[in-house]
Amino acid sequence: MSTDDSNALTLLVTAHADADSLTHHVAERLVSALRPRAVEVADLHRERFDPRFTPGDLRAYHEGGDHPPDVAREHRRLDRATDLVLVFPVYWWSMPALLKGWIDRVFVNGWAFEFSAESGLRPKLQRLTTHVLPIAGADSGTYERHGYEQALRTQIEHGIVDYVGSRRGATAFVYESEQPSATATAASVTRAVRAVSEAIRADSRVPSPVPHKTGAPSAGQG
Repeated sequence: MSTDDSNALTLLVTAHADADSLTHHVAERLVSALRPRAVEVADLHRERFDPRFTPGDLRAYHEGGDHPPDVAREHRRLDRATDLVLVFPVYWWSMPALLKGWIDRVFVNGWAFEFSAESGLRPKLQRLTTHVLPIAGADSGTYERHGYEQALRTQIEHGIVDYVGSRRGATAFVYESEQPSATATAASVTRAVRAVSEAIRADSRVPSPVPHKTGAPSAGQG
């Protein structure tokens, strides 16, 4: 699928409390690498996004109708985007609670997908390509030996991206983010930024696998 850069917008979503963190540095590097392509950055911490799934979210999930105003704003952002990049530090082999709450509240039934017992699952975000840029403290060998990388890929790429029908973009880890060698860290950042920026600029897109047709995500149940 070809993308016209003049109509393309990349949305970068970050979740880190420290504006001087490596996470924000990587996001800034990616913005620079993508220029002159249009890029919007959603800094969830600075914007004070509320990650809690509220009774209002639950009603919208089960009954349809209006979503809370902050969620509707995120929907409008994503509706403008052709590419989404999640840039985040890995906490306990997963994403930070702030980013997980953003996914819980924003990627909901009725907008990101349609699910009912009668008709099953109908993904709705086929127009979007999602890229993942995790900032990992451990080295790549640790992630491989313990299966952490595969677990994170399964959770995000298959459990979220495939489920809503988004195309899989690049997943590029920055490993050993807390290592003492600034040169090695810079090289790791350069590799990851290049992988994601090249994937976004690519003319062709590889369709993601057909998503599994199981029950709706647990965020709206119970």
